Amino acid sequence: MPGHEADERGLFETEAVRLYEDVLAAGRLDPDDPRIAPGAPDRAAFDLLVDLGLLQPEPDAAGWAPEDPGTVQARVVIPLSVEGARLLEESSRWSRAFGLLNQAWRRSPQSAERRPVTHVRGSAIGTLLTGIVAEAESEILTAQPQTGRSAAALASAALRDTAALERGVALRTLYQHSARRSTVTRKYVAAVTSRGAEVRTLDEFFNRLIVVDRRVAVIPAADDALAAVAVREPAVVTYLVDIFERAWERARPFSNSEPSMLRGIAEEQRSMTIRMLVEGHSDPVSAKRLGVSPRTYAAYVADLKAEFFATTRFQLGYTMGRRGVTGSETTDDECLPSGDEAY
Repeated sequence: MPGHEADERGLFETEAVRLYEDVLAAGRLDPDDPRIAPGAPDRAAFDLLVDLGLLQPEPDAAGWAPEDPGTVQARVVIPLSVEGARLLEESSRWSRAFGLLNQAWRRSPQSAERRPVTHVRGSAIGTLLTGIVAEAESEILTAQPQTGRSAAALASAALRDTAALERGVALRTLYQHSARRSTVTRKYVAAVTSRGAEVRTLDEFFNRLIVVDRRVAVIPAADDALAAVAVREPAVVTYLVDIFERAWERARPFSNSEPSMLRGIAEEQRSMTIRMLVEGHSDPVSAKRLGVSPRTYAAYVADLKAEFFATTRFQLGYTMGRRGVTGSETTDDECLPSGDEAY
């Protein structure tokens, strides 16, 4: 049976399934049924069901009878799975072939003359990242602030990163603590850690960073969130790697969910909230620094009001000031939120 395209699947999921269920309820389909006459609304769905083998002619050719979908499914799905595996293998071979060219390029005089800084914008950022990750030979370091990553972006990153992991490339990723609450982020983490990646979380805000093989780093452009800079200057890349390593040592493993570790994370987010209040940042800025929504940040502040018996932010600030609370000190365990109250 030839392969079927996505537009046929769309027709199958809507009109063809409905028509099949109607035939199944009736037990058969009369060949003179007006719904399947040439040009009728259900004709395309009928032709697809016949092509798939879900409708079979009755022995006396007096009509059409429904076929067991289980016997048809394998004939449709298995060829697609085989083709998908073939394309993945072909993609891997192309990647290996280009890897040899990339090594030759990096040894050539032309590579040495290449500009140490490259600016890219918009969709070119994704193309750039795909290219440099595909070139990775030994290591990828990434720091990803929680805000601004959609489910689609994470799905694309999962495909890109798992391909690198399966080539034997080491991957370490840093998130903010708030990433632990994100379902799509947890799915991404599960996908990459099952292939050997390491993921940790940190309380403090940081900008996005990707370093490949300690030879090229991609960072946001300072003046535009829709632009990025690829840096190949060895001294700058080494400096960025050092910043990453220092943050990595302070971070906590994503997979660790022991109560003591969760209490520590709650305390770190509580302290960060207090520092944002003491420093006078606006709620949107503070929420971004913690990697949470403004609504969640407001809930954090409400928890602090309850903890210090304050009804307004002014009272909260006054009370914390009298007690010398700055967010930089270590709070005793009895002051920590617990259970469902933890940040």
